[in-house]
Amino acid sequence: MGLKLLHLNLHGLIRGHDLELGRDSDTGGQTLYVLELVKGLSARPEVDHVDLITRLIQDRRVSTDYSLKTEQICSGATILRFPFGPKRYLRKELLWPYLDDLADQLVNTLQHWDSFPDWIHAHYADAGYVGSLLSRRLGIPLVFTGHSLGREKQRRLLAAGIDHDQIEQTFSINRRIDAEELALAHANLVITSTCQEADQQYSRYGNYLQESSEVVPPGVDATRFHPFHIDSEMKEVKELVSPFLRDPDLPPLLAISRAVRRKNIPALVEAFGRSPVLRERHNLVLVLGCREDQRQLEKQQREVFQQIFDLVDRYDLYGKVAYPKYHRREHIPSIYRWAAKSKGLFVNPALTEPFGLTLLEAAACGLPMVATDDGGPQDILFRCQNGLLADVTDLESLQDSLEEAGADPDQWRRWRDSGIEAVSRHFSWDAHVCNYLALMQKRLKSIPPPLTRVGHQYLPSPLGARLVLLDLDSSLEQIDEESLSLLRKNLCEVGPDKDNRLGILTGRSVKSARLRFAELHLPQPSVWICRAGTEIYYGSDEQQDRFWESSIGLNWNREGVQFALSGLKDHLTLQAEDHQSIFKVSYLLKKPGDQILPLVRKRLRQQSQAALPYLRCHWYLDILPLRASRTEAIRHLALRWELPLENVLVVASQQGDAELISGLTTTVVPLEHDPSLESLRFQQRVFFASRSGNGLLEGLKHYRFL
Repeated sequence: MGLKLLHLNLHGLIRGHDLELGRDSDTGGQTLYVLELVKGLSARPEVDHVDLITRLIQDRRVSTDYSLKTEQICSGATILRFPFGPKRYLRKELLWPYLDDLADQLVNTLQHWDSFPDWIHAHYADAGYVGSLLSRRLGIPLVFTGHSLGREKQRRLLAAGIDHDQIEQTFSINRRIDAEELALAHANLVITSTCQEADQQYSRYGNYLQESSEVVPPGVDATRFHPFHIDSEMKEVKELVSPFLRDPDLPPLLAISRAVRRKNIPALVEAFGRSPVLRERHNLVLVLGCREDQRQLEKQQREVFQQIFDLVDRYDLYGKVAYPKYHRREHIPSIYRWAAKSKGLFVNPALTEPFGLTLLEAAACGLPMVATDDGGPQDILFRCQNGLLADVTDLESLQDSLEEAGADPDQWRRWRDSGIEAVSRHFSWDAHVCNYLALMQKRLKSIPPPLTRVGHQYLPSPLGARLVLLDLDSSLEQIDEESLSLLRKNLCEVGPDKDNRLGILTGRSVKSARLRFAELHLPQPSVWICRAGTEIYYGSDEQQDRFWESSIGLNWNREGVQFALSGLKDHLTLQAEDHQSIFKVSYLLKKPGDQILPLVRKRLRQQSQAALPYLRCHWYLDILPLRASRTEAIRHLALRWELPLENVLVVASQQGDAELISGLTTTVVPLEHDPSLESLRFQQRVFFASRSGNGLLEGLKHYRFL
């Protein structure tokens, strides 16, 4: 039996043919890399099948290809598309609220496969988040590749003078960094493209372990990217750029990228415009994706193009700069070869470049480079010796490097020959895939098989066919006597002789919870989720779920957590001993509000603590193991007893209950709820009660749950 592999690349604009590279910020080199990797793996004899998970999109603005649930890429490789969030296309920064839905769907799907994948490979932060949940819940090994890391992107954008709030608004950078930390905490292997990426970028993350990473440079498709041109393709490229240029035969400075701020194309235009030497010696050719109508582009793309147009006008570069509106994917190798035939240079002025696959493509076609000194280009230049690096945040440095690189024809030829030879030797796809599989198989041998979570073979499920989970500390604590009486009447369908069951959520100990619950005179619960999700008990005999206890304790260090937060005494104080437990450190804030959470997360990361903070009711802060929460306890129960999440109903009313609303559980929000929950009305399975009183009863009726 061969290997079964699962890759996650979630934005949706990926298909097995005619990739729309450069369409927007989500269709860059990562998309091509993932597709080529999946194809390369499926061709190997030791691999049985590769599945690529992405988003299903139904939107007339994009191709109907992206609405197909399944697509055969090639023999042994399939794209599986899952709907989550709105039907329309959304850029990846807007997908965060819907990722829990996808994680729940994938768990359900994988549970029905004949066997689990041998490993999951998550690409980018959003897939890292989903992959972490799958790995945690199903015990499948996780491989993570960030491609572009949030901390490095934030650092570079701040250095370029972009406001922090603007960065957050555009890129949701804090959620992205949190997701990357989560992925690094769960990953059995982190694959990076360069040593610089591993040593200087990933090392800024608290959950990154050097021994868990391996450098595997991407490969180049030698059947497409090579130096041997034909006259017909040269003619096609000239037809693309000649309408813009007075003298099309001048050596071009060629840039191929998406029109986004990170790629820093306006800086290249300005360096070109400021240099009489460059304007006399070269043309500037910018291949920045396809645009039919600039008004339909994303705001960031429109802004980048407007900057370019303004600079062309300011430096009077008409006839010297080409920016064609259209090109096909098959044109790209021809464009490299045309630029090389014209003795040009490939320029990558990106503010941050995790690897730089276009640099290798250009080198394989015989085109030397001038590139950013950040990230991957350092490793590429070390091996290829085919150009210069520049500090692209300094216009004079960029200008000087461009002038120097184009000054010596003999040096240009040496760079050309060195680049062609080095790419062939070091950066082939065959070498990449072989290294990748060797690493995976080596790592898999050291990973223990997942413990089974199934608990129903010999025992009937304690959860029945439907489970109503009530929060003892909020929804039941604040209920009035009339509503409580109605609730007793409606819950008569809940009991051991029925197919419906009652469960309790609480931050208290099970003993304290039972004492308080007895005063309510409600049917006996079948399950108790106590201590904020860190303990699970069944029935009335306090039978504890030991598997849950053992699964959440990985890397947990209670004393380490307290030490990490010991410097925050001005903001929080430990609660009394009876509120503490083995897997829960509880604090009381001195001032209410969630402003403390980023600082707490930072302190925990700095001390490499596998823990997360949860704030309830604006005052009560619990620090739990990374793998524990009320939400994860519910998923554990659903998996162990094979209860569909749609058949679990929860009530969310307080600040901090947002975690309960995410995913596929059925949720009721009473009319009297914390304002922080208002933003979650868009979620798929959440009902906001419209009448005052017991919103739970209204919700039960709405869903016909009992």
